[in-house]
Amino acid sequence: MNWYEKLSAYFPVEEMKSQAHMEMLLKEKGEIYRKDEGPHHVLMYAEFDEFIFIDYLWVSAKSRGQGIGHQLLEKLKKKNKAIILEVEPIDYKDSDTQKRLHFYQREDFRHASSIGYNRRSLATQEETPLEILYWSPKESSEKEVYEQIKQTYIKIHTYKDKEIYGTSYDTVDEVLMIKDEAGTSMFKKLKENPK
Repeated sequence: MNWYEKLSAYFPVEEMKSQAHMEMLLKEKGEIYRKDEGPHHVLMYAEFDEFIFIDYLWVSAKSRGQGIGHQLLEKLKKKNKAIILEVEPIDYKDSDTQKRLHFYQREDFRHASSIGYNRRSLATQEETPLEILYWSPKESSEKEVYEQIKQTYIKIHTYKDKEIYGTSYDTVDEVLMIKDEAGTSMFKKLKENPK
């Protein structure tokens, strides 16, 4: 299997970018979008000036528990930048979602509980709620994480979407929201008061 087949066999279809999209990112955004591939892993990530976004991290089933995922994250942490990623909420019928979350918790990733993220898949047209996890060498605020995931959505997820898929993803303001200190959704407030 090639790197894309490995990813698409593991990740749900509604979370996958097309192979054409990922290859275009590697070719045209190669200064930020990167692939780290080995016999037992595939890591797709975007490195910005202030942070790193992990798009996909796959470790082969037979190699899990050998520290490969830990080593890959340690390599990124040495860059001394915040690291953010999207994960599916825990589905108790799917043990992989639980294992994935436990893995990132062991690696000191925190849940950005004030950020809401609901992305529509162009492959299935289904809306997929995702949670944001982050690790930071300094105390990043969730507002900073929110701005970073917005940047990722615009520069990576929706890059040339109309050209690749024939249609566009929802706008960043339709997909992402953040709650203020009182727990009110800023997204909802913006919709109600567009000023």
